[in-house]
Amino acid sequence: MDAIAILTGGGPAPGMNTVVGSVAKTFLEKGYRVLGLHCGYSSLFTKNPRITEIDFLLADDIFNRGGSFLTMSRFKPTDKNFEEDFNLDLFVKNNIKLLVTVGGDDTASTANRIAKFLEAKKYPIANIHVPKTIDNDLWGTDMTFGFQSAVDIATHVIDCIHTTATSHGRVFIVEVMGHKVGWLTLYAGISGGADVILIPELPYDVDKVCKVLKKRRMQGKPFSILAVAEGAISKEESKLSKKEFKAARAQMKEPSVSYRLANEIAERTGQEIRVTIPGHFQRGGSPCAYDRVLSTRFGTAAAELIAQKKFGYMVAIRNNLIVPVPLSEVAGKLKTVSPDCDEIRAARDMGISLGD
Repeated sequence: MDAIAILTGGGPAPGMNTVVGSVAKTFLEKGYRVLGLHCGYSSLFTKNPRITEIDFLLADDIFNRGGSFLTMSRFKPTDKNFEEDFNLDLFVKNNIKLLVTVGGDDTASTANRIAKFLEAKKYPIANIHVPKTIDNDLWGTDMTFGFQSAVDIATHVIDCIHTTATSHGRVFIVEVMGHKVGWLTLYAGISGGADVILIPELPYDVDKVCKVLKKRRMQGKPFSILAVAEGAISKEESKLSKKEFKAARAQMKEPSVSYRLANEIAERTGQEIRVTIPGHFQRGGSPCAYDRVLSTRFGTAAAELIAQKKFGYMVAIRNNLIVPVPLSEVAGKLKTVSPDCDEIRAARDMGISLGD
């Protein structure tokens, strides 16, 4: 019996098990065996990978569960790994005809490499990619599953901080996930009513941030909320080379940019600052209803592409329609926040400071 293999790569995000479950159910209906590969891509580069055969009962059981029951790995194979460690026997012995990968930009890039490698080995394999990332930074799709669930969690944190900040009359910084891209911080900041939103795409001026806080205080608003992406950078840092930036961050005394910003604001304004970092809370828990629906649409769309013999694609959503996008166009690209996008304009129109 022909088999499909499915793996989840990168960091966890709500909705991964929904995708796995929907893909499995669709292919089980078509008479395939469905094999779940544990530990992401590392399973393809070891002699004894852990494999779970997924049946209807297991697919039902995992459908709305958070995290990934297949477990995660950020393993990214090198050329040497491909030459020495790739387990081609895994595909041959299990009669695997299709590899479904679930992950972000790195996972998509590696999926493209694996497809080319197997073609060169005279074992061409169908490959479909499903976009996952709480950062919503994967090029080619309007939305990735996991993003909306993370936005809901980050927004809830800001909502809760609001009541404390109001009661104590303090400035609170909420550090939101996002090293390179600020979609999560932008959405959570807007929906949570933040007064300042700082994202990697718009280097901030700490003096302008302080000016906003002082103005609010003069208006009788002693509290303020700052939603700060973990990858936010100052205008001074934006002028550094990549090497200089890494060196500067290595010498930074504070554990993160939010704590550094808190110290700088306290020195300039004399206000009491508190930092809250929800961290991996944003990756955890069961997927929200939106992500469950989107994950299901992605999973079943992946199966439809295979039925149409359209391989080497990522399923994407554009204008609320599921469409195929060639993996070669997606690999290695990031969807960043444009300075003139609708969300940025809306934030500015409401008086939210972007620190620039």
